[in-house]
Amino acid sequence: MKKILILAIVFISITTLYGFNVGAAKATQVNNSDTNVVSNLVKSFGSKLQNFSLLAPKDIVEKEMQKNYGNMVTPQLLSKWLTYPLSAPGRMTSSPWPDRIEIKSVNKLSSSEYEVKGEVIEVTSVEKVNGGSAAKRPITLKIKKTEDRWLISAVSLGEYERSNLIDYKNTQYGFDFSLPVSWNNYKIIVDKWKGLPIGGSSQEEKVVTGPLISIRHPLWTKEKPRQDIPIMVFTISQWNKLMKEEFHIGAAPIGPNELARNNKYVFALPARYNYAFLTGYEEVESILKNKPIKAINDYVKNN
Repeated sequence: MKKILILAIVFISITTLYGFNVGAAKATQVNNSDTNVVSNLVKSFGSKLQNFSLLAPKDIVEKEMQKNYGNMVTPQLLSKWLTYPLSAPGRMTSSPWPDRIEIKSVNKLSSSEYEVKGEVIEVTSVEKVNGGSAAKRPITLKIKKTEDRWLISAVSLGEYERSNLIDYKNTQYGFDFSLPVSWNNYKIIVDKWKGLPIGGSSQEEKVVTGPLISIRHPLWTKEKPRQDIPIMVFTISQWNKLMKEEFHIGAAPIGPNELARNNKYVFALPARYNYAFLTGYEEVESILKNKPIKAINDYVKNN
């Protein structure tokens, strides 16, 4: 009888242990499967970053963002990016461009949410052939499970390496602009942009104007001009009217592109600012793709 009882206990213990191990193994497989799905989603998203420029005309940006990002991010995040395209990760210039996201860590926050940390690797044609990177930028992504699908719900971009940079600080309108040290001794050129009402009327009382601030390279000369970095300054009211097409600026069929804003002003890049392909235009493109302008929030003008 004792032997039978002992054998029964041993059998139950083995069965229980086996069942526990099988359950644990299945849970591990599910976790590993989810981790792989999340990792592949981030890698696939990273491969799409180069497919279009965030500085393209608004209708093209909307179309391409829907096409490239639409099935990878939540509707809420996509809506935010469509409203403010420059808040999204993506391509800013022809070179360098974002080539991929290299994952550093994948952390499970809950059964329906992961956090992925990595770096956006940017390359030029040189790195594309020889390997390596032209620039790296930290990125953090939140991935949520929505109706049995894993989607990117939030993205946070870190700062590029700030070595070898100088800052232009504009206290009149409230923004800082980071420049390479090669721009030391730059000059600030202040002009005006002019907007005309739709329909071509040039009546003075209907003309809308605002500051146009250009950062000029120290090597610029009248004989050998170089590409400026132009920044249009709009009041919030002016920008809203421009977006409603109550007036237009210049002959280009596309309007200025928003770079940043504070509580009083919107800072924008003129359409086709580099159409003349002056010396240094590619360097200016490279500077702008690093999102160098930082608006001062809760800005109060100092008179």
